[in-house]
Amino acid sequence: MELEGNVALVTGGASGLGEATARHLHAGGAHVVIFDRDEQRAKSVAHDLGRRADYVGGDARDEDDTQRAVNAAAEAGPFRIVVACAGGGTQGGRTISRDGVPLDLESFVDTLTLNVVSTFNTVRLGAAAMAQLEPANSDGERGVIVMTSSIAGLEGQVGTISYSTAKAAIVGMTIVAARDLSAAGIRVNTIAPGTMNTPIWAAADPKVKAGLETKVPFPRRFGEPGEFAGLAAHLVTNRYINGQVIRLDGAIRFDIK
Repeated sequence: MELEGNVALVTGGASGLGEATARHLHAGGAHVVIFDRDEQRAKSVAHDLGRRADYVGGDARDEDDTQRAVNAAAEAGPFRIVVACAGGGTQGGRTISRDGVPLDLESFVDTLTLNVVSTFNTVRLGAAAMAQLEPANSDGERGVIVMTSSIAGLEGQVGTISYSTAKAAIVGMTIVAARDLSAAGIRVNTIAPGTMNTPIWAAADPKVKAGLETKVPFPRRFGEPGEFAGLAAHLVTNRYINGQVIRLDGAIRFDIK
């Protein structure tokens, strides 16, 4: 799938991994639609990119908001690319605390909704629009979807039951979505980042960040959002990668805690 001449919808596209991805795809010639709850920030990024950039303010968990974003992408041209970056962490905690109190159910459900529901909602509505297009190449490919998980979904630490479960669900979604959408000529892959230099870490205790960096075998640092964006672009353009979960983590493996 070529970037140039096609439209990409990036959820969570106003900051962090999503913003870097929107900028990278735009630089490669794609028309990008930035979809984010922070409408003002999304507008600012789109304005900075200029031509071939639009924005939609809204929540990827909401059906109507997400359909508006999909419609905006479809109206902008051949809508063939989705990168679903919307999500994040909420309050963590053990399944039961040390004094035996069970984790708050509402916070667990909120984390699942923020990550899993937002991703699936984007995938199902984006794929429905892509399926209406004529194939773009000799393989019969109509579109590409890249989802965002985390290595926490593969090896969660103590106190991350909510976030790790949510990200594991996206891992589990990958091969099923790829197989479901094969009849429509739509590929689906997932990136599982490790410790990435996103805005949330900019506000973290430098000692905590430095401690995590020492656990990355090589290169011994946090990953950069641009490296995530580059991998997302490769997954779009490499026509034989499908149904894969790819770690982007410098070979780190999380400790128990």
